[in-house]
Amino acid sequence: MPAGRGAFGRRGGRAHPSDAEASGGLMKLTVPNFLSLLRIALVPLFIIAVIDGESRKALLIFAIAGLTDALDGFVARFWNQQSVLGTYLDPIADKLLLTSAYIVLSFPHLNHGTQIPLWVTVLIIARDVSMVAVALVLYLAAGVKTFPPSVLGKLNTLVQVVAVVLVLISAIVPQLNPVVDWLLMAVAALTVASGLNYVYRVHRLPPQAPPVS
Repeated sequence: MPAGRGAFGRRGGRAHPSDAEASGGLMKLTVPNFLSLLRIALVPLFIIAVIDGESRKALLIFAIAGLTDALDGFVARFWNQQSVLGTYLDPIADKLLLTSAYIVLSFPHLNHGTQIPLWVTVLIIARDVSMVAVALVLYLAAGVKTFPPSVLGKLNTLVQVVAVVLVLISAIVPQLNPVVDWLLMAVAALTVASGLNYVYRVHRLPPQAPPVS
């Protein structure tokens, strides 16, 4: 099911292409799609940098990935380069990078900064998987193709990104550790709150109209 924006940008920032555009635009490689592919290509480089203990390099790669996310949304809107491929590729690239960051930074022997508790990472992944599963059910059962993100969801994503940045910086500036610990607790709380809010919003969806015979 096509999603809106991903981890870094403003979710919902890319307009969904019309059916006419979709018929010939599934595999269209636009500039925004290229930037999303570049973001995916940066994921293994980020992981390698963390494993090698090169926190500065990992931080730089993460920042470049964030820049590509901001640029692909801007280009898609400004030059009207929306595509069906982009509606799938953009959120996949965002989630792949952010989830990979939380996983690799959850291992004490890899992370040289503030430790991300494994349970926080598991909580984030469980929420994301549950939301994808619910979205798939909504699409198959009721034909719901779009489900705008809530304010809580956007805030949760923003705090997750900031937490990764500060975890990487804490490897260079250990004095940040107490601040990052509190921020990770905020990530956990917002993950639960946004997940419950998602369930509430799904529950309030109008019932599907019966098919016309």
